[in-house]
Amino acid sequence: MVDVFNEDQVLNTLQSSPEKKYRIGDVSELLDVKTHVIRYWESAFKHFLRTQKSKGGQKLYSTKEVETILNIRKLLYSEGYNISGAKKKLKTMYTEKASGCAPLVSGELLVVVREYVEEIRKELTKMKENLPS
Repeated sequence: MVDVFNEDQVLNTLQSSPEKKYRIGDVSELLDVKTHVIRYWESAFKHFLRTQKSKGGQKLYSTKEVETILNIRKLLYSEGYNISGAKKKLKTMYTEKASGCAPLVSGELLVVVREYVEEIRKELTKMKENLPS
């Protein structure tokens, strides 16, 4: 299957209004993905996606969240990853962004911070064990 989806066009649309919030139908149309698929991805990739709700109760996606969904789409549809592999790849992508001081969305930052805190915790435990009694 050839993916004729135009990623550059989507990125241009997102960059033209970075503060805009998108409803799920807008995201579905923009990314050529059914709304039920987006909802599934939201549950499967919950550490990477944090939607807000409008006053009327509708989920709203930030530009960064739409970009994350675009990355998920690319990994699954274009690069052939399964859900588990895509999660690992996203984690790696966002960890690399963090080490390069690139801006992260809140969900991505949370994943990276949790990893670093765990590494620090392990180091402190090792140091404590090596202290004289």
